Amino acid sequence: MEDTRTTDGIRGGDRADAAYDFARLRDREFGYLDAGGHTYLDHTGAGLPPRSLVTRSAKRITGALFGNPHSESPASRASGLLLAEARQAVLRHFHADPAEYAVIFTPNATGALRLVGEAYPFTRRSRLVMSLDNHNSVNGLREYARARGASIAYVPVSGPALRLDEQRLQAVLTARGRGLLSGRGRSRGLLAYPAQSNFTGVQHSLEWIARAQEHGYDVLLDAAAFVPTNTLDLSRFHPDFTVVSWYKVFGYPTGVGSLIARKEALARLRRPWFSGGTIYAVSAQAQWHVLASDEAAFEDGTVNFLSIPDVSAGLAWIDRIGVDRVHAHVAALADRLLTGLDRLHHSDGSPLVRVYGPGAGEPDRGGTVTLNVLGADGRIVDERIITRDSAACGISLRTGCFCNPGAGEAAFALPLSRLRAAARGRPGSLEHYLELLHLPSAGAVRVSLGLSSQPRDIDAFLRFVTETYRDRVPGTAGLAAREGC
Repeated sequence: MEDTRTTDGIRGGDRADAAYDFARLRDREFGYLDAGGHTYLDHTGAGLPPRSLVTRSAKRITGALFGNPHSESPASRASGLLLAEARQAVLRHFHADPAEYAVIFTPNATGALRLVGEAYPFTRRSRLVMSLDNHNSVNGLREYARARGASIAYVPVSGPALRLDEQRLQAVLTARGRGLLSGRGRSRGLLAYPAQSNFTGVQHSLEWIARAQEHGYDVLLDAAAFVPTNTLDLSRFHPDFTVVSWYKVFGYPTGVGSLIARKEALARLRRPWFSGGTIYAVSAQAQWHVLASDEAAFEDGTVNFLSIPDVSAGLAWIDRIGVDRVHAHVAALADRLLTGLDRLHHSDGSPLVRVYGPGAGEPDRGGTVTLNVLGADGRIVDERIITRDSAACGISLRTGCFCNPGAGEAAFALPLSRLRAAARGRPGSLEHYLELLHLPSAGAVRVSLGLSSQPRDIDAFLRFVTETYRDRVPGTAGLAAREGC
């Protein structure tokens, strides 16, 4: 029988109901993984570039003329047209009404967060509310808030799954402390939290967006870890600011992110400076300027006009596959991984690993799984040993705290008193800091899955952990690595 699958791996006919062959997609778009003997398990760190996107990008760039878009020349107009198409593609992908939302292109999600932080109208009568589970790029917003006298509140995570403590969040949002504005007609502050944790993979409820707004808060949603494998519908949920990095979604290009902002919220921001491309008019001698009235006011200098059109191509590629299909694929693989980890034990029956966050079969979790390997004596195996051993076996994963200290502090049950004491101890090295915290390791091991992942990747990792650490008591001296794989 003739194979009617397209080059993307979807069978011809009704594309909405067609079965998707992720194994075929792996061979076609990511064949360099198996050709090089790679086991890639760091999709939360970076998605992988599909071959077709890279080749099409090269063909586009070398097949036409594109110039700096800040002009009306033919080369500039060609770039401007593709930039406008990319904005429209982003809005379509998130089901965002162009009358409500604007798309600002940034170097990454961190750049988008900085735009909000530096321009948000924090005052002594406002508050920054953050989940303890946040990437450091979100944690950094507190420095902007603190500099302007705003109060800062962290909402803890709780339970084995390390989910956001919703009772505490409700209490913080309804608090009337320290001269906060009433919230009626004026913002009481900003709530910033991740749709999905980059540490545990837990997915925090998007329902808190509307609840926070009802209490007078603007909401900043860090969607960088969420959107690669989940649908974010901005016609249903309406965060004021949403940040993403596109290389995490489809691997290519790097160096392009977006701030998707409600125009009403964007108008409340006050930029502390201006730059090339952000103004309509400026005088050096008279020392005045007029900022652009649209997204251009936030795109400093010349945007990455050769790469941003690849966002349109990437979104078309991922939409042909279907985000719902990607979600189901990754969810099944995550459950396979978590089930396999549950079965890993030393000969005496003691667990070989400790997983942080939701376990197998639990709802509202993504394809990010964080764990520590346990030696035969029950102690945590230093993550630096695992870094070296896994690399020697061709396995790419992530170790450390993943720029998320709050989730790590919760996972390791570190009390505030000990953290403050460690800060007072002025640690001069990582080892000294660990000693002050009474920790045997600097962090954990993160295994994260994506659309290019296959069951054999999971099996390779489970086999690596079993064969390398089962019934062993690895030490830290010399970071002794296992011989062979």
